[in-house]
Amino acid sequence: MATSSAPGKVFLLGEHAVVYGEPALLAAIERRARVTVEERSDGGLRVDSEDLTLDGFTIEYGEDAATDPNVDVPQNLLEAATGYVDEAVAQARDAADAPNAGFEVTIESEIPLGAGIGSSAAVVAAAIDAATRELGVELDREEIADRAYRVEHAVQDGQASRADTFTSTMGGVVRVEGDGGHSIPAPELPLVIGYDGGAGDTGKLVADVRSLRERYGFAADTVETIGDVVDEGERALDDGDVETLGELMNADHGLLSALGVSSRSLDAMVWAARDAGAMGAKLTGAGGGGCIVALDESDESQTALEYTPGCEEAFRAELAEEGVRRK
Repeated sequence: MATSSAPGKVFLLGEHAVVYGEPALLAAIERRARVTVEERSDGGLRVDSEDLTLDGFTIEYGEDAATDPNVDVPQNLLEAATGYVDEAVAQARDAADAPNAGFEVTIESEIPLGAGIGSSAAVVAAAIDAATRELGVELDREEIADRAYRVEHAVQDGQASRADTFTSTMGGVVRVEGDGGHSIPAPELPLVIGYDGGAGDTGKLVADVRSLRERYGFAADTVETIGDVVDEGERALDDGDVETLGELMNADHGLLSALGVSSRSLDAMVWAARDAGAMGAKLTGAGGGGCIVALDESDESQTALEYTPGCEEAFRAELAEEGVRRK
């Protein structure tokens, strides 16, 4: 039996534009997905998740199992969850040259699925690490990150970037651009998260931005401008200037809104945090619902979010210095 965990993440700057090779800045946060894997001899796969969705699910499938499992969760969440686990298992089998290996997989997650804070990336990175170790193979972080990206690329129909999986694997604050990424030094970041209880459809939102970018020059220019904002943000981090980073986060939210990926609940939380004195606040992730991230050293933004209609949860997030962790 092997157990690994990996952290969630927030986009400080750059979501959606990163899909087109623009840079992005992300921070790993100490909300983790923990995956325990035990090999089984029959080649089957059983996935038990108490926490991956609000209701949780247990499902068994393989050559002799039902192909259409009957579980009480929304179909899109079921397909996403099982798709990510299937592909992670396939990567582990490939890495260990064990194509017929079966597994019992148990997932415990503090990260809501589809909320924009990296639930799938954390589950995938932790699952690949745990499953390969259960098969007697030790992967370095670079290979875990690469294989985790391949999983998201497959499940998201080729529209994923390396951002989430790289951050979840490496931890800390990272810059991701194109096929590469690296860790960057950063000052202490007073991160506050607001969550509306919903989940955006990442694939649809990415496709909608792609369509807008292909139809209108302003949308293509907006994507490039987001990349420019990221470069300014990295300079602010290098200078330890959290206030300027906050201003840039505000600008980034406006650009993302122009691309059509915000929502009424996300905007309400963003403005609640800003009105409470946050240095900056923006949506994080694909958008359409889910989470916002704010910078505030005081408790005012968290308190304001707790009283904002449509905000289901607000919490302070610590930076996760360590990415994939064993046990």
